[in-house]
Amino acid sequence: MTSSDLTRNQQVVLKALSGSNVPLSAYDILDLEQVRDQGLKAPLTIYRALDKLQALELVHRIESLNAFVACDHGPHSEPVGFMSCDRCRKTIELPVGACEDVLRSSAKANGFKLDRITVEVSGRCTDCVEGT
Repeated sequence: MTSSDLTRNQQVVLKALSGSNVPLSAYDILDLEQVRDQGLKAPLTIYRALDKLQALELVHRIESLNAFVACDHGPHSEPVGFMSCDRCRKTIELPVGACEDVLRSSAKANGFKLDRITVEVSGRCTDCVEGT
C-alpha cells in the first residue's frame, strides 16, 4: 500500500508520526501545528486514522506509553516489541518472536491461555546513560 491509497486524514497522521523521534499520543498528534493546519481538530478523527494505520501495520501502539510510532518496515513476518527510554522517550522496535515462543510454552506448561502478548521494555538509551 502506498501513501496515496490512504485518506487525507490518515496521511496527515502518518506524516506527523513519521516526523517525530518519540512516540506520540493521539492528543500529542492533535496538538501539532502541522495537523491543526490540515483541519484535523477532533480526537475521534485522530483515533480513526490511527486505527486504520494500525490495521495496515503502518503504525504501532506502545501500550505502556499509550502512544504511537510510525513503522517504515512493515508488514512484519514476526511479532515486534519495543524498548523505550524513560528519560528521552526514544523508542526502538525489535523482533520478539523467540520471546513470544518462550512465553507461549511457559503459559501452556502452566495451563494458562494467552489472549495477547505485549513485549515492552523500559530503561535508558545510550545517550541518556552517557549523559548522567
